[in-house]
Amino acid sequence: MPAHHDALETRPPAEREAALMTALPGLVRHLQAHSLAYAEALAGIDPERVASRAALARLPVMRKSDLLARQQASRAAGGDPFGGFAAIGWRGLRHAGGVRRVYQSPGPIYEPEGGAPDYWRVARALVAAGFEAGELIHNGFSYHLTPGAWMMDSGAQALGCAVIPGGVGNTEQQLAAIADLRPSAYTGTPSFLRILVEKADAAHPAGQRLSIRKALVSGEAFPPSLRDWMLERGIAAYQCYATADAGVIAYETVARLGLVLDEQVLLEVVRPGTGEPVPEGEVGEVVVTVFNPDYPLLRFGTGDLSAVLPGTCPTGRSNTRIRGWLGRADQTTKIKGMFVHPAQVAEVLRRHPELHKARLVVSGQLADDRMTLCAELRPGASADAAALAAAIEHSLREVTRLRGQVELLAAGSLPNDGKVIEDARRYD
Repeated sequence: MPAHHDALETRPPAEREAALMTALPGLVRHLQAHSLAYAEALAGIDPERVASRAALARLPVMRKSDLLARQQASRAAGGDPFGGFAAIGWRGLRHAGGVRRVYQSPGPIYEPEGGAPDYWRVARALVAAGFEAGELIHNGFSYHLTPGAWMMDSGAQALGCAVIPGGVGNTEQQLAAIADLRPSAYTGTPSFLRILVEKADAAHPAGQRLSIRKALVSGEAFPPSLRDWMLERGIAAYQCYATADAGVIAYETVARLGLVLDEQVLLEVVRPGTGEPVPEGEVGEVVVTVFNPDYPLLRFGTGDLSAVLPGTCPTGRSNTRIRGWLGRADQTTKIKGMFVHPAQVAEVLRRHPELHKARLVVSGQLADDRMTLCAELRPGASADAAALAAAIEHSLREVTRLRGQVELLAAGSLPNDGKVIEDARRYD
């Protein structure tokens, strides 16, 4: 079994960081020249000045909601169906090259696929999960409109594997194909793999098991309990974190200690509702920059929560690791008929430099909403507590147009779970 996909995975971290920073100005130039949406967002930005993480953090975060809104407006006007984000198209749009496939994600949002081999960068994740050239893989992702199946399919072919395009549904037919062809590996959601295993066990109570012994799963949470359930049945399953826009962002290795970042991804973890990077280890929203010339993404907010892990993977892969999927960053909550957003909590923090971190807790019962801003003081901050709390209450009311209380806390009091708004109301 190959230890690594290529030498990039084991290069010194400083060398990787230097390469990413060197590539940033070129990416900004490319976006300004070939992506109408980013050209507007980056108007007046000198690409040569975007050569550090600090400079990158000053640029706007482009979130999925922005992508959806722009695509909808563009399509309504008869314009580019990709909303100006893609640098390629099937009608000769922008730079040379064309779209090979177009996918539809919920929204609907449409994503283009260019012609590069292993376009979604899946082969690296397959190798990390123990896949080898020459294996037969049963692909249990849907081939209908969404890109998941095609991501795995292209990665498998780049690795030199053959693929059974199983898709979803028709479980009995899929089990018959698995029994006849005896694939050694599976790609797809963990829940569908479990269905296949359980149905196979029910059909063969004497203990005849599936031929599948390894799996790369994605698209859903993959808790340790399900991982262990698979192991008990002889299947070593690993997960990768991918999105329809960015492709593979990070993947699990045999060390099972977090997920290792892909080599073409620059990661930031930011405070939800803002573009402000959080300290290493703190939970925040995953924001990625992807160096894909066909569909380049700069500071793309995934809406997912995670955190950076210290150190490097014991397998020798030297890239940054993250904890994996820890929930969603969009915690918008309706309070007394008004929507309150994480960005509004961030604005209250910005107005009071004595504060380090805050969480808006909504309590009470239906039709009796109460909100309390639990705010951590910065280490060493000195202030009149009563006066500061009163000032923060005023800011909270001004920003949200709602009245709330303020509870000042010592640094480190709030959980490190990425929550900015906690809905603790009772609905019984």
